[in-house]
Amino acid sequence: MSTTEPTTTPTFGDRARRIALPLFISVIAVVGSIGASHNEVARRPADWFMILLILKGSIALYWLRTHPVPVLWITVVSTLVYMLMGYAYGPVIFAFVIAVFTTIRMGHRLAGWSALTGLYIGHVGGRMVLGLNALGVYQILLVGTCFVVLGFIAELFRAQRDRVMAAARTRQEEELRRADQERLRIAQELHDVVAHHISLINVQAATALHLVDRQPEQAAPALAAIKDASKEALVELRSIVGILRQPEEDAPRQPVTGLDNLDHLVSRTSRAGLAVHKVIHGDPRPLPAGLDRAAFRIIQESLTNVVRHAKATSATVRIQYGEQALVLQVDDDGECLAAPPTEGNGISGMRERATALGGTLTASRTPSGGLRIVATLPL
Repeated sequence: MSTTEPTTTPTFGDRARRIALPLFISVIAVVGSIGASHNEVARRPADWFMILLILKGSIALYWLRTHPVPVLWITVVSTLVYMLMGYAYGPVIFAFVIAVFTTIRMGHRLAGWSALTGLYIGHVGGRMVLGLNALGVYQILLVGTCFVVLGFIAELFRAQRDRVMAAARTRQEEELRRADQERLRIAQELHDVVAHHISLINVQAATALHLVDRQPEQAAPALAAIKDASKEALVELRSIVGILRQPEEDAPRQPVTGLDNLDHLVSRTSRAGLAVHKVIHGDPRPLPAGLDRAAFRIIQESLTNVVRHAKATSATVRIQYGEQALVLQVDDDGECLAAPPTEGNGISGMRERATALGGTLTASRTPSGGLRIVATLPL
């Protein structure tokens, strides 16, 4: 298995660094090898072909990041030919060491270990085939040990690189997951806010149209209710949009809407012609922000569905503050034709809110034929 560096457009600084390494290694290898040839008089003297072999492996390092495996084998061939031709031992091995280390670290493990094995066998076996002075047992073991140590050091760096990349992928996946959750939450907020207020406006507009010609003096309350509902819708929408524009990490991430606003919701819905009764069981107490908001939105969406679809004249909201859970129940006296009730986006959205908190939500028919929504939200 191999991994590759992400493809990006190289900048001037990147190109400068890529040029600096081959240039530095070329100078060191050429100067060092020429100096070694003066000290090792028994070895083949330096010539233009030796310099060509050195430059071939060193200059190839320029493409190491983009084409690691081909560059690695170029350094293997140039280094092996250099050694088998009997040139003086010197820093010619530097290009190969850098290439094999980088290749294994980038994840091309098979190519890296194959190159180490190929150069080792080619050097030891090639000397035997060509009739050159055979290496002693100590030299063979020393070279083999150095190659193995080089490979294992590269493996350690590769493992560290893989851990860093895995952590980066995990962070990215977590960020995407949070973004998906945030998009879902915003969609739920927008749906609840827009659907509720538009439903009230629609009902009041129908009432105003019905009364404007027959009883124009009674159309004023309906128009006032439309004005109030539209104003509140704009306020909540601005709140949501404002949150999306907040650059600060410590800014509130959602509108502060909870059961404290329930009386206002009941009053607002009642003005749409639906008589809403509120019944509280247990001792009301402060709730966690997420649960408080979800409870309010579930009740709001339930009443919105009643106004839009149920043809009901009244609804009852029951809230049970238990030791382990908050139980919400919304009943209406309308017509629930389907059994079980048909679920649209409203009920699905309410169930998603309850499930996100580890709770449940059910929709069923009341004994009188209306719709009953029951949500159980763990505390």
